[in-house]
Amino acid sequence: MEQSFLAWLKGRSSDLPRVAVGIGDDAAILHWPPGAWPPGAWPPGAWPPGAAREGQREGQQLVIATDQVADGVDFLLAEHPLPAIGRKAVLVNLSDMAAMAAEPIAILVTLSLPREGSTQIAAGIYDGILAVAKEYGLAIAGGDITIYDGPVAVSVTILGAVPSGGGWLRSGAREGDAIVVTGAVGGSILGRHLEPEPRVRQARRIAESVDVHAAIDISDGLSLDLDRLCAASGVGAEMDLEAIPIHADAVKLASRDSASPLEHAWGDGEDFELILAVAPQSVAALLKQDFGVPLTQIGTFTGRTGLWARRGGHLERMSPRGFIHGRR
Repeated sequence: MEQSFLAWLKGRSSDLPRVAVGIGDDAAILHWPPGAWPPGAWPPGAWPPGAAREGQREGQQLVIATDQVADGVDFLLAEHPLPAIGRKAVLVNLSDMAAMAAEPIAILVTLSLPREGSTQIAAGIYDGILAVAKEYGLAIAGGDITIYDGPVAVSVTILGAVPSGGGWLRSGAREGDAIVVTGAVGGSILGRHLEPEPRVRQARRIAESVDVHAAIDISDGLSLDLDRLCAASGVGAEMDLEAIPIHADAVKLASRDSASPLEHAWGDGEDFELILAVAPQSVAALLKQDFGVPLTQIGTFTGRTGLWARRGGHLERMSPRGFIHGRR
């Protein structure tokens, strides 16, 4: 439902002169007026060498994303600690900033709470939100609280910035680009889904190091999100399935069910790693560098649309799998 509705909405949304990137990417990018950033807005070291600084504020674009986590879908209120719920609500939004190579600045938080125990629930959730805000230097700029007869939901809107024209999009992958993934994937339901590690700092460093043509974060599954990037870029992907970095959690989960570790890595959601389209002349240099998280080439973007794997000397069409919101 989500993708079809977004396509419908995108076709009916008005083009505005300040919207550089609108519906359909990990975040929106807006052109921002010159001089909008006040002196001292950026802490020392917030931008890596070569990025726009205070004297170049005209070269900044505003990046905005929003995401919601809800009881019964993204967490279980009866089982999960309240601070963990608050942390996840912010961390998943930080992952969207990473997918755009953006520097996060501030968040707005909206809580929807049941009438019974609302004060205690809000305080517990905010314990987690405040901890993440401190860790990433985020300002909590406002928000809202609604009390109603329904499940707990936490909605976070995050604001960030990129040097003008420097934001990664889903739509720039080219034939011949390397498919690179950060970290390892699969089995996040064993606990990592509550404590994702958004690759914000790594993304900014990678953006300064090599030419990245496109990117997306893995929120709904490696293959499903890769397929979305391919669709946005008008390319396909030839995969080296043996190169996919499988998380130990996927191996552990496979020992408990009928799926293989590779199947979990292929389709499990909420890994919140990054898929990058890297220029072929840059990939070797990229993989040699230490970004504090492993980087792995798992294939190549091709002119043939769809996801493909080479088996026994021939290409086999692969079906994307993952979590689709609104489907049970």
